[in-house]
Amino acid sequence: MNIQLEPFFNQSVDCLCIADYDGYFVKINPAFVALLGYSEEELHSKKISEFIYHEDKERTAAHREKLKNNVPLVNFENRYVCKSGELVWLHWTSIPLENEQLIYAIAKDITHIKKLENERISHLSQLHKVNEKLKRQNYTTSHDLRSPLNNLMSLTNLIDLSKIEDADTREIVSLIRLSAEGLKTSLNAFIDAHVKHDTKNNVLKEVFFSEVLQKVQGSISALIQKAGAKFQVDFSEMESVPFKENFMESIFLNLVTNSIKYAKPGVPPVITISSNKHNGERSLTYSDNGLGMDMEKVGHLIFKLNERFHGNEDSKGVGLYLVHNHVSSLGGTIAVESEVDKGTTFTIKFKR
Repeated sequence: MNIQLEPFFNQSVDCLCIADYDGYFVKINPAFVALLGYSEEELHSKKISEFIYHEDKERTAAHREKLKNNVPLVNFENRYVCKSGELVWLHWTSIPLENEQLIYAIAKDITHIKKLENERISHLSQLHKVNEKLKRQNYTTSHDLRSPLNNLMSLTNLIDLSKIEDADTREIVSLIRLSAEGLKTSLNAFIDAHVKHDTKNNVLKEVFFSEVLQKVQGSISALIQKAGAKFQVDFSEMESVPFKENFMESIFLNLVTNSIKYAKPGVPPVITISSNKHNGERSLTYSDNGLGMDMEKVGHLIFKLNERFHGNEDSKGVGLYLVHNHVSSLGGTIAVESEVDKGTTFTIKFKR
């Protein structure tokens, strides 16, 4: 090295080194020695590759071959193992001098930048999870409101205005009808407009299937009555499960309303629900006798958001998406068996 460059080489805060084509350090500056923690003798005694983190060795070797073919190296990053065992990230710029069979290189310690990047990725990941949770809650609230609203509309439609003699009462009933229709229009147009988040619901509690089902049946009683739906229920094998009550309500609500919505024309829905417990595995089976689905065509799409399979105008492609998210978010799984015109069966397996 030119003697005039010695002060620059020795006093630089960046890591400077000279390596030969055989893969050994020829010269290394004090900053590099201090960073890695080895003595100069130790650094000269082994091939450079032995100081490189094992996951980066193959990639580094490939770039070193390019350098030996007189191709400069810029913006390359790899990890070195310090004597303490700590990993450091280095950002390299290297220039080969073919006539001298040497490689001159400058490395910047970017370990702190990588740590910040990892923290940023971690924060973004957490933010994504929170946003997904809020998104599901948003859909749950606005979508699940539609069923009791449909129930309200069905009840108001059963009222025969001609039998009401008082003009003011007739007008009030008409206004209730218009308000319900307007609310339904708003929910359909802005299904993601309402968010309801209660951190208390994060705690699991023992949820009793029969109680939740009765609550759901009461909220959509007019729809059930109009469809002539029949229920065959058996929760004797397992009456309850640790779960979120609002999630279970949403699961029953969406499955039941789907069974009514996609019933075969002229055939009243028959809904069969049973709980099972075997060898420590707890499950819930839900079946109907509706239109069913061609699983070969749509099986991979069933739980996706905004997917529709029967062209029903009242379908928003949200219900089964919510059911799947409620189950999977608590560590469970849900499987589907279905055939066209032979109904559908959902099997929910709860986390052990």
